[in-house]
Amino acid sequence: QVLLVESGGGLVQAGASLRLSCAASERTFSSNAMGWFRQAPGKEREFVASINWTGTRTYVADFVEGRFTISRDNAKNAAYLQMNNLKPEDTAVYFCATARWSLITSNREDFTSWGQGTQVTVSS
Repeated sequence: QVLLVESGGGLVQAGASLRLSCAASERTFSSNAMGWFRQAPGKEREFVASINWTGTRTYVADFVEGRFTISRDNAKNAAYLQMNNLKPEDTAVYFCATARWSLITSNREDFTSWGQGTQVTVSS
């Protein structure tokens, strides 16, 4: 069981930036792909970004490409989501998760461990 804890969310105005962090409790974190998802009230949880186990490949959803960047630091058992030029439609609870394997995936069912989420609210 991998325990994940997100942090870095908050209330900001449109155009601002936030950096989300995800801390993992297990050493095996570094051998698995990592992903970020988000969920707004009344909506399905949707894929935001993922990164392979070595940090050499990344994949981001079309609606955040050019604004969000995913990264990881395996030495610290941590992953990050840098969010720039935030928009009101980015408002959601953001979750980090670890995948079953080391390769990039965007399928929610491939992620087996989830954090508690951190709230991001963007005002216009």
